[in-house]
Amino acid sequence: MKKVVLVVFGILLITSLVFVGCKKEEVVEEPKADDPYADVRGTVVTMSGPFTDNDAVKFEQSIKSFEDETGIDIQYEGSKEFEASIAIAIEGGNPPDIVDFPQPGLLANFVSKGKVIDLNKVLDMDKVKANYIQSWLDMGTMESPNGPIMAGIWGRVNGKSLVWYNKAAFDAAGYQVPETWDELVELQNTILADGDSPWAVGIESGAATGWAMTDWVEEMMLRTTSLENYDKWVKGELKFDSPEVRRAIKAVTDIWFTEGMVYGGRSGIATTSFGDAPKVMFEEPPKAWLHKQGNFITSFFPDNTVAGVDYDFFYLPSVDPQYGRPVLVAGDIYAMFNDRPEVRMVMQHFATGASVEAWVKAGGAISPHKDSNLDWYSNEVDRKVAEVIQNATSVRFDGSDLMPGAVGAGSFWKEMTAYVSGSKSLDEALTAIDASWPE
Repeated sequence: MKKVVLVVFGILLITSLVFVGCKKEEVVEEPKADDPYADVRGTVVTMSGPFTDNDAVKFEQSIKSFEDETGIDIQYEGSKEFEASIAIAIEGGNPPDIVDFPQPGLLANFVSKGKVIDLNKVLDMDKVKANYIQSWLDMGTMESPNGPIMAGIWGRVNGKSLVWYNKAAFDAAGYQVPETWDELVELQNTILADGDSPWAVGIESGAATGWAMTDWVEEMMLRTTSLENYDKWVKGELKFDSPEVRRAIKAVTDIWFTEGMVYGGRSGIATTSFGDAPKVMFEEPPKAWLHKQGNFITSFFPDNTVAGVDYDFFYLPSVDPQYGRPVLVAGDIYAMFNDRPEVRMVMQHFATGASVEAWVKAGGAISPHKDSNLDWYSNEVDRKVAEVIQNATSVRFDGSDLMPGAVGAGSFWKEMTAYVSGSKSLDEALTAIDASWPE
């Protein structure tokens, strides 16, 4: 009897072990067959860019969830000498898989040499195109030796078409935020009639003095002529000494050179630091009321000022309704230099709002993606800047950053400063800029 019981027990034990073994095999093997990232887990994608210090930390945090989900290790290397180091890597035939360019003009140089992969051929472009307004796609399209290609996709961006003001004093004075150019002109005249200067302006910036003036000219180019003319201008196909550019500059100087319009007058603009200029808005009473600058300028505001309480901003209105609501922007464009499945997957991810969601929530990044959510923004300034960009009918990158360095960061800055200071006439300044354009 004992033998029978032992035999039966043995059979049951063996059967249960077989069953458990089968179940264990099912648990381990079945998910592998369904894993959409099985082919890329454990792979490495190298990436270079200008993000260092705190920006590098925020970028790493923004890609962590994607790395965890896919098993792809994005190895990012940031450099403060990015332009020089990336040129050596690319020209030497050893580029990273992906490069983040803060200046599209630098990327365009490598596109013209045939060194950049056409994203039209490697990404799901229907998804990419559905997630950006057309202007972002236009700015990512560049000329290669074989014709135009989609050279890059946009990640983190910044808005520049913003006018800042002392909200507490502004509201107390009974002033109204202008929504049209005519309303802005009316506000300027009201402030003048009240005995104050409407604008706080300064373009001094050490060796980079003049860049703040070029931003104003770019804003007016977008508001007084077509996008086609703006694009021709930054390529050197539309001269500085042209009716279109002269009209844009006049729109700036009609404000800057009018008596009483700028605190300190025309003579003070070139010697006032761009970072110090807005501080007069916070004096009691304010010595000026309006300041046009990108969203980074809040770091120069007095300590302990609070967005939405002590200061606020509005969109710089359109001048001519036929040109819609243009926004001048800066930002980062990602380009692909090596084609592998894992690199394609990372680039496709960068074309989604999810790629910057963590950075947006941490502060300091604006998403250009349609699928991003305004609820992600942790502070009022970033959220409102995102709204301005989302509501834009067109966007264009900072023009001086797109021009050759000898012009954009050279003669354009220098000659506009000379004109504002009165040491050169407009004719002399425009002729000098055109003459500096590389052959």
